[in-house]
Amino acid sequence: MNDLTTKKQESAPARVESERAVVRPRVDVLENEAEYLVIADVPGVTKDGVDVQFRDGELRLEARRTVLDPGPALLEESRSADYRRAFAMPDGVDADKIEAELANGVLKVHLPKAAAKRARRIDVRAS
Repeated sequence: MNDLTTKKQESAPARVESERAVVRPRVDVLENEAEYLVIADVPGVTKDGVDVQFRDGELRLEARRTVLDPGPALLEESRSADYRRAFAMPDGVDADKIEAELANGVLKVHLPKAAAKRARRIDVRAS
């Protein structure tokens, strides 16, 4: 499969635990021949507030946005929040090569496929 395929997942409404909202961030899951790519919207989060774990075929994303003085702002992005999502990933993820990056409120997690699970072209020799 050379083209990226996309699965959109909607975010669930936030719920409030004490003063912090717990939010399921919007996420796109893409797949190509070499990897799965999980892209999560986590506005206002810094690198220190992100925790990404992969265990037993499950990818867990947790991020914390802390707003010290939101003032009278009414926007959801102006409140402190905890983002949480978990995904069961297909077999064949090369766990040792997983990488994550955060830029401008977007978390990208690259989950490479193990070489044995990748499609490969077989050359046919003529005799």
